[in-house]
Amino acid sequence: MRIEADKLLLLIIFMLIVVGLVSVYSSTSVISPDIIEKGSLKGKPASPFVFLKKQLITVLIGIFVMFLAYKIQIEHLKKLTFPLLVLSLICLILVFTSLGVSAGGARRWIKAWPSVFQPSEIVKLSMVLFMAWYMSTNYFKTDKFISFVIPLTIMAIFQVIFIKQPDFGAVMSLGILTLTMLFIGGTKLKYLALIAVASLPIIAKLAFEPYRLKRITTFLNPWDDPLGSGFQLVQSFIALGSGGIIGVGLGEGRQKLSYLPEIHTDFIFSLIGEEMGFIGACFVVTLFSLLFIKGILIAKKTNDSFSSYLAYGITFMFAFQALINFAVVTGMVPTKGLPLPFISYGGSSLLVNMIAGGILLNISRQNNKRMRQDSRIYNPFSNSTISTPQKPIESDRVSHIRNNRFKTVYTFNRNNNTLF
Repeated sequence: MRIEADKLLLLIIFMLIVVGLVSVYSSTSVISPDIIEKGSLKGKPASPFVFLKKQLITVLIGIFVMFLAYKIQIEHLKKLTFPLLVLSLICLILVFTSLGVSAGGARRWIKAWPSVFQPSEIVKLSMVLFMAWYMSTNYFKTDKFISFVIPLTIMAIFQVIFIKQPDFGAVMSLGILTLTMLFIGGTKLKYLALIAVASLPIIAKLAFEPYRLKRITTFLNPWDDPLGSGFQLVQSFIALGSGGIIGVGLGEGRQKLSYLPEIHTDFIFSLIGEEMGFIGACFVVTLFSLLFIKGILIAKKTNDSFSSYLAYGITFMFAFQALINFAVVTGMVPTKGLPLPFISYGGSSLLVNMIAGGILLNISRQNNKRMRQDSRIYNPFSNSTISTPQKPIESDRVSHIRNNRFKTVYTFNRNNNTLF
């Protein structure tokens, strides 16, 4: 079957997944007390392949759902916006029922046999879908304050539930993602500044919770308590510093020997820095940079406003998670549990990211099909028709791109093949 999507984007996504599989195996192949506890292996024969097998199964399922996301019609995807939004809300509420699962003092997961699922991951994608739909309709007007309030209200409903879990990382990431999409859509800066100022007291109240305040003070100087609250960050520094330029070698890292907590999930980038060195870390950062660039280019080439906003939203969803993860493990921001997209161990994050990647590939496929179709319709050198496309285009159909901070407004009249 011919692949019409962006092959480089597809390659980047699968390279990140491969890096993740290698890193997950390396970080969990040594059977330590921490791995036995995390893998629920009590009373069972310990195996160095338990986490790798689970991640491989997730990847196989992810390839299937990624293909479905790649093939679905954009119009059908648009119709799924509200059902997915409602489903996300229901899943978040189920966290507080008997289906909910608690770990580490938080209640963020629901039982989904044979594993667990974290609803906050699907909330991010459903919110991106909603924002793309909303900003592509006539309901969204950049100069109307009510157009700004509606998406913020929906965002706030999710954030209140996140706080109850508690999951401050999800609160911040959803807020940043929503405001970024509103900025891209052309919302007045005074409205964005207003919500930023209004949210400061709430952020301050949340930040001054005892355990969060301790994280902030630890972040400022983890060496004050290297064996207590600063232990994780100090061990992350040791891992990154031990790697040097070329790393200590795959499988040779020492921080996974019960020194660095959560090394196979939130701190997997520290393992990459230790075993693959500065070169390996730069390789991963480069992959994410290319993913960001490709996503922006796909969004800019799209002449459908819904697809364009959706591509922007997915791209920034990947970028924000990666940036925050990099910043956490390098001590640039307080410690917060956010997985590294496509790389960290965890089925919920990986599945949602692969679905999002499939949607981005789908949009690039639609762009390529449209560009080939338009090239057959109009010859810019002779101002004449070259050939008739397989599907006739309605003469009075007009495509319009809404003005935003990344695009110039233009209209393509398919009746006379002109831009005006």
